[in-house]
Amino acid sequence: MSESNTSRRRFIKFAMLGAASAPIVGGLALQPASANLPALPEDDATAKALGYHEDSTKVDAAKYPNHKNDQNCLNCNLHQPPQADGRLPCAIFPGKSVNAKGWCAAWVKKA
Repeated sequence: MSESNTSRRRFIKFAMLGAASAPIVGGLALQPASANLPALPEDDATAKALGYHEDSTKVDAAKYPNHKNDQNCLNCNLHQPPQADGRLPCAIFPGKSVNAKGWCAAWVKKA
């Protein structure tokens, strides 16, 4: 399979995931600012599928060759404003919060 086909399939997969989670993400905006979402555990099924790690420096480079050490949830375009506890609600993981220093394969450079 060519690099182009792999990238295209990955883009389509994440686009569909994003579209499916849009209604749920909209509900996050309705929560009071003081409510802290629970932390996303690394052993969560979706977290495992997307290679989520609480610490971006511990991502397996062989398994995720697109990962760069300067990528983390804080500089990802998919996170919401920080909670009071410093964790970030994320569009990819509705109802959960991620570590600002974390990373997953859905990472998108902040615009």
